[in-house]
Amino acid sequence: HPLLVAPIPILFYGYRGRDSRSNLHVLASGELVYFIACVVVLLHVPLRRQRHYLRHSDCVRCLAVHPDRLRVATGQAAGVDKDGKPLQPVVHIWDSATLLTLQQIGLGSFERGVGSLAFSCAGSYLCVVDDSNEHMMSVWDCARGTKLAEVKSTNESVLSVEFNPQDSSSIITSGKSHVYFWTWSGATLTKKQGIFGKYKKPKFIQCFVFDAAGDVLTGDSEGNILTWTRAGDGRIGQQTRAHEGSVFALCRRRDGTVLSGGGKDRRVLSWSPDLTLLQEAEIPERFGAVRTIAEGPGDELLVGTTRNALLRGTLGGGFSAIVQGHTDEVWGLATHPTRCLFLTCGHDRQLCLWDGQEHALTWSLALEDTGLCADFHPGGQVVVVGLLTGRWMVLDTETQQPLAGGSDGNEQLSVVRFSPDGAFLAIGSHDNVIYIYSVTEEGRKYNRFGRCTGHSSFITHLDWSKDGHFIMSNSGDYEILYWDVAGGCKLLRNRFESRDREWASYTCVLGFHVFGVWPDGSDGTDINSLCRSHHERLVAVADDFCKVHLFQYPCARPKAPSHVYGGHGSHVTNVRFTHDDGHLVSLGGKDTGVFQWRVLGGPPPEPR
Repeated sequence: HPLLVAPIPILFYGYRGRDSRSNLHVLASGELVYFIACVVVLLHVPLRRQRHYLRHSDCVRCLAVHPDRLRVATGQAAGVDKDGKPLQPVVHIWDSATLLTLQQIGLGSFERGVGSLAFSCAGSYLCVVDDSNEHMMSVWDCARGTKLAEVKSTNESVLSVEFNPQDSSSIITSGKSHVYFWTWSGATLTKKQGIFGKYKKPKFIQCFVFDAAGDVLTGDSEGNILTWTRAGDGRIGQQTRAHEGSVFALCRRRDGTVLSGGGKDRRVLSWSPDLTLLQEAEIPERFGAVRTIAEGPGDELLVGTTRNALLRGTLGGGFSAIVQGHTDEVWGLATHPTRCLFLTCGHDRQLCLWDGQEHALTWSLALEDTGLCADFHPGGQVVVVGLLTGRWMVLDTETQQPLAGGSDGNEQLSVVRFSPDGAFLAIGSHDNVIYIYSVTEEGRKYNRFGRCTGHSSFITHLDWSKDGHFIMSNSGDYEILYWDVAGGCKLLRNRFESRDREWASYTCVLGFHVFGVWPDGSDGTDINSLCRSHHERLVAVADDFCKVHLFQYPCARPKAPSHVYGGHGSHVTNVRFTHDDGHLVSLGGKDTGVFQWRVLGGPPPEPR
């Protein structure tokens, strides 16, 4: 056997903006820091280079940057391991230059997950609010990792926490229908509730910031900015109408002006210190609402959006995307036959073509429905996409124009696959049938050739033989069937005759050559996707426990050794090698992550 090679992460496409706040900052190095799934990304924008902090065991939910703009604190959700045992949420404090963990805080102290956190003005202390019913609020010594004070904060959701930048004994939290002004003294935290008085109490206080005078400005779900005079006094001095819909973000700039970001209106507004409107810009609709704002060099702004995009620009010059990602579960994945390109689609109805060499999104297209599977024609100019509705469509990859399409049944399509010579297209449906089309004109013309019927459950995976005459397929009830397509789509009753047939691809999770990838005690659903490398020495596996595995191929013996890789925060839905086996691409389901791994040589792993 050749040495088993190991992938290392090279790029993470996407950003978690849809449901998290204050998650984009600029470090002293000039790098942007943000997170997706279990990974904290440090992005050098001019060089298009990423570094990664990979020590979290479940999805990162919040982030804070130390006043030195070097140290970073990140808090994660609670999770479960592959045996169903709970993984405790924790906060990591780490060095952004070396990526070394400096301190782990709160292991065993937090319930469900870490919702919000903030450094004190000097950076000596960290305030943490967890996601338990009581939203326990605690203050920690960063150097020692010890808890100094703890209190039940509220039964309502808490969205933000900050220390007063002038006074570490003063802390503020906000969230559903509340603003609390806290005083910390020794082991005691006492709160004073913000009084709305004559002003309407909003449903949510989404964000807040301290202005130059020491007052607190809050942004709420009514679209207002409220000025709370003399932080801790708990009274409103001014109400400023700012946005249509929620105010999702507030940011105080170096020159004392204030920026606000809107939800429904997607606007970024600039305000003078006394909240006189100075300038505004609107974020393009395709990027969603403003989730968070950070100040870059000069007059440059960085904006995170609810559709998981990071934008860069100015109020006068507009904004363009530097990071984009999917916004819902991702399932469909196809790699280009000759170039470092790959295609993804999912429940957000977006079809995306990525350039793995340039590390960028080439184009995205709105689909008529959820995209679940895709495949490139061997010529590379045409791609087919299978939808939830049972429809399939063929697109030109250069122009994104539709070339052909059809509908087979009214149930979702699980897999679409061209034969290696491009002469046939096989479509696997949840109606238990594989539909075969003859393909001509370099993938631009399709005619129904036949149907493979005989599975007793929905089709999950299929592969063509190297000669393009046969198909191997899996179904939801764990069948492995073989078909003679050239002979009229006939089911081959003696499956052992196909045992040594050579396959152009190997993506079936059940087969003679890959039985060893299955863990002991599996119920048959633990592996979502599998892919053999083109040089036929490796097989990558995507499992239900957030992991990517790498085995030697063939892998027929039980308990085969593998390398195991984390980073995803959800079930891994798909894996594919690029055309030259130089990279592996993996998809996270609910974490919406698209991960690109570089494949490097290395020693074989020890048996598990």
